[in-house]
Amino acid sequence: LTVLGKAHEFFRICDLEGKGFITRQDMQRLHPELPLSLEELEKVFVTLDADGNGSLTPKEFTTGFSEFGKHVSCIELYSYSILSTSSETACPLKCEDTVSDDEDEEFQFSNLMDRLGAKKVLDDESDVKQLWLQLRKDEPHLLSNFEEFLVRIFSQLQEADNEKNELECALKKKIASYDEEIQHLYEEMEQQIKKEKEQFLLKDTERFQSYSQELECKLLSKEQELEQLVQKQKRLEQQCTELLSGKEETKVENTKLKLTNQELLRDLERTSHELSLAQEQLQVLQEEASRLHEEKEMEVYRVTETLQREKSGLLKQLDFLR
Repeated sequence: LTVLGKAHEFFRICDLEGKGFITRQDMQRLHPELPLSLEELEKVFVTLDADGNGSLTPKEFTTGFSEFGKHVSCIELYSYSILSTSSETACPLKCEDTVSDDEDEEFQFSNLMDRLGAKKVLDDESDVKQLWLQLRKDEPHLLSNFEEFLVRIFSQLQEADNEKNELECALKKKIASYDEEIQHLYEEMEQQIKKEKEQFLLKDTERFQSYSQELECKLLSKEQELEQLVQKQKRLEQQCTELLSGKEETKVENTKLKLTNQELLRDLERTSHELSLAQEQLQVLQEEASRLHEEKEMEVYRVTETLQREKSGLLKQLDFLR
């Protein structure tokens, strides 16, 4: 109940605005008044924020705060809550304390830490000492419970430390044997890699030589092909030159042929004109020849008829002479 009351009180101290929940900024505002760094405050906030929504409800805060035995940071917050609530009454008492009481408390706390073997576990005992002194002054009835709690915690820590040492020894032995095995395997692997490397280099050399020979043959064939192509190119260039020259000659000849064609066309026109004239003359001559032929035939007919009359006269004379 005391722990829950302190938790509610510390919640109210953090929630100054009365929002009903605590954020990271609310807890970080108390950084100058707390014996904790910002990183430790962040760890406390993350530890208490069970659902991880970035805010602490009173239930989450009191639940996490009441389990201070599981979280050292929460113990420090718990000590702060006690200190903050009892600061007004503690100050007069501290003023009235004597040096002998402080030395007695220091001696008792030192004996308690020696019995617990805390020096082997804790590097800094100030937080535990502060909490122990506060409980001794304000709530001594909880001091025995706290000391029993520390006994259980430190015994568990001592057992864990012993187990850790045993595990470290066993781990060192295993690491040593493992290193030996690894070294042996490494040497065997190096030898195997060396053999495989030699075999690979031998095969690679043979393959490289055969590949080099193939490349040389291909290169020779390519050079021959290239030489043939160069010769073909030269022939083609020569042919192109000849074709160009032939083209020029052909062009000149075409020009001459055009001129000749034009002359022939003119000659053809003249010849056709003369042919037409000759045809007309031929027609006239044919007409005249046909006329002459008709006249000749008439004359031949007349001559023949004259000859026939003369023949008949001669025959009559011959008969007469007989």
